Amino acid sequence: MDPVLLALTQKQLDHITRQMGWVMMKTARSPIFSQSHDFSCFIGDADGAVVAQADGIPIHTGSGGFALRALKHAFGGDIAEGDVFLSNDPYLAGNNHLADWTVMRPVFVEGVLFGFSCNRAHQSDVGGGVAGTYNAAAREIFHEGVRIPPLRIAQRDVVREDILQLLLANTRCPDLLVGDLHAMLGSTRIGAERLASLARDLGSKQAQRLFPNLLDYAERRMQAEIEQLRPGRYSGVDLSDHDCFAEANIRIEVSLTVERERLVFDFSGCSPQIAGFKNSPLANTSSAVYLAVATFLDQSLPRNEGAYRAIQIIAPEGTIVNARSPAPVGFTTTHPAHEIITACWQALSGAAPDRSCAGWGKSLHPVSAGSTRQGNIFVLYHWLGYPAAGAVAERDGFNVLGTVNTLGGLVLPNVEDLELAYPVEIRRQEFRTDGGGPGRMRGGTGIHYEARQLVPTETTFRDEASRRPSGSGVMGGQAGAIASIRCRAADGTLVQTPAYGTLRCGPMDISIESAGGGGWGDPGERNPEAVRRDVIDELVSLDAARTIYQVVLSSDMSNVDYEATHRERSKRRFTTTTLEEIAQWELSRQEPTPANDERSSRRPSPFRSH
Repeated sequence: MDPVLLALTQKQLDHITRQMGWVMMKTARSPIFSQSHDFSCFIGDADGAVVAQADGIPIHTGSGGFALRALKHAFGGDIAEGDVFLSNDPYLAGNNHLADWTVMRPVFVEGVLFGFSCNRAHQSDVGGGVAGTYNAAAREIFHEGVRIPPLRIAQRDVVREDILQLLLANTRCPDLLVGDLHAMLGSTRIGAERLASLARDLGSKQAQRLFPNLLDYAERRMQAEIEQLRPGRYSGVDLSDHDCFAEANIRIEVSLTVERERLVFDFSGCSPQIAGFKNSPLANTSSAVYLAVATFLDQSLPRNEGAYRAIQIIAPEGTIVNARSPAPVGFTTTHPAHEIITACWQALSGAAPDRSCAGWGKSLHPVSAGSTRQGNIFVLYHWLGYPAAGAVAERDGFNVLGTVNTLGGLVLPNVEDLELAYPVEIRRQEFRTDGGGPGRMRGGTGIHYEARQLVPTETTFRDEASRRPSGSGVMGGQAGAIASIRCRAADGTLVQTPAYGTLRCGPMDISIESAGGGGWGDPGERNPEAVRRDVIDELVSLDAARTIYQVVLSSDMSNVDYEATHRERSKRRFTTTTLEEIAQWELSRQEPTPANDERSSRRPSPFRSH
C-alpha cells in the first residue's frame, strides 16, 4: 500500500478507538469509567491481532489479542454479524484478571469478517469474597469473582437477557454494572460502525490489504529500532516482600538477549507462583513486557501486534509470571506487572543506558466499599493517594501519575465530584516535600492525601510501598521516598492496617504519603536554579537542597550562591542506591504520619554520599 495512505489510515484507526472512549466516558454509570477512565478501547483484525490501541491503559490493551484469539478458538467460524462476545477469565479466555471484562464486537464488511471493535473495562464488583474486586485473602481464582469464558452476550444485535441476568446476579453493584455494560456495548457499536465505514471508503481490495500492511510495517519499524541497541545479554530484577499472607522474598528476574532484529525476554529465574493474588497469567506478563519495550524505545513506533512479533517471551509455567490455574491473579495488572516492567527497563538500560527510566513508586492506596443511604453498594478507590513517576533524561518525574502499568492513562478523579458521589471528605491532597528521588532529573514527589470516610466500610489494603523504597534511581540517581499509610477511627484510635487484607471499619480518617519516583543522573549535576524553584515550591526542603544537591541559596531564597554551590559540589559525588541496599532497608527508620494537621517532619535521607 501507499505509505502515506497507510500512515493516514493508522491515524484514523487510532482516532476510532478514541471516539469509542469518548462514548464510554459519556455513558458509563460508574465514576471509575466516567471520570477516571479505567477502561481501554482497541481494534483487532479478523485473525485476532490488535492493530490499534490509542485509547486507555496500556496493561489492558497489550494483551487484547490473547482475548480475541481465545474467542476465535472457542467459536471458530460460528461468528455472525450482529453478535457480541464477552469474557474475563485469564486461564480460559486470555484476559488479565476477572475484574477486567472484555466486550468484543465482530465487524463485517460485505458479509466477510473484517475485524473486531473491543472495550476492556474494570468493573466495580464481580462477586468473590470482597466487595470491590480485590480480594486480598484469595488463595484461588474461585475466590475472586465470576469467571466468564468467551460467550455470546448478544445475537442479531439483541442482548441475551438470560446471560445479563446471570451476570447481574453475581455482582454487589447491579445498578452500576448494568449501565456500564451497556456503555461498553454502545462504545463498541460506534467503533464497529466507524471501522466498517473506513473499510468501505478504502474499497474492498485496499481494505483486505490494510491490516497485514499495518502489522508488517510495525514489525519493520521495531526491527530497525532494535538494530540501534547494543547487542548482548542483559539482566534486570525487581522484588516484592509479601505474598499477601506473610513476608516473603519474591524475585521477578529477567534475562534479555538483544539480537539483530529481535528481543528475547527470559523469565526463567523468577520465583514460583505464590499463594496470594499477585500472580500473573501469561497474557498480563506479555502486556507488561510490551509496555516496557514500547515506552523505552522510539515513541513514534506503532502500537500494534506487528511490532510485538520481534519480541519473544520465555515464561515457564508455574512461576509468578505464568501462573498455573487455579492460582489467584486479582492484583496482577498492578503487581506483579510493576515488577515485570521495572525489571525489563533495567535490562533494556544495559543496551541503551541513556534511555534509562527511573523506577516509579509502588502503590498502597486502599479500596473501600459500603452502603449508601439508599441501600446501594458503593466502591471507592483512593486513587488520589497514587504514587509518583520516575525521572528520565529529558524531564523530572511526574509528582503523581499512578502506577506504572497505567502510564498516566488512569485519570485522577475530581475532588468535588468524588465528595458528591461518595460519603467521603477529602481533607488534603498536596505534593510531598523531599519525596522525589534526588538526581540530575528529580523523581516525582508523591502525594500527601488525607480523607475522612463518613460511614462504615469494608476496606481492602494492598501495601507494596511502606516497607522500603520502591522507585529506584538510575544513572547515579537515588530512590524515591518510601510511602506510609495511617488510619484512625472516629474516636482517635489508631487502626492497625495489614499489608494485605480486608477490615470492617467504622467511620475513619485515612492518611497516605505515597511513594516517590526515582531520580535520573547525579544529583550534583542538577541545575541549581531548578533546585531553588523546588525549594520555593516546597518540593525539596532547604536542608535537602544543601545536603543532597549541594546547592547554597541566599537567605531569602531569591538567588543561588553559585560560588558556594561550586565549592560544596566539588567535595563529593554520589552513587546510585542499589537493589541490595533497598532490600536491606531498615523498617524502623520510617516516621509515622502526625495525627494532627501539622506538616509531616522531614524524612532522614537514606542516601549516602561518597
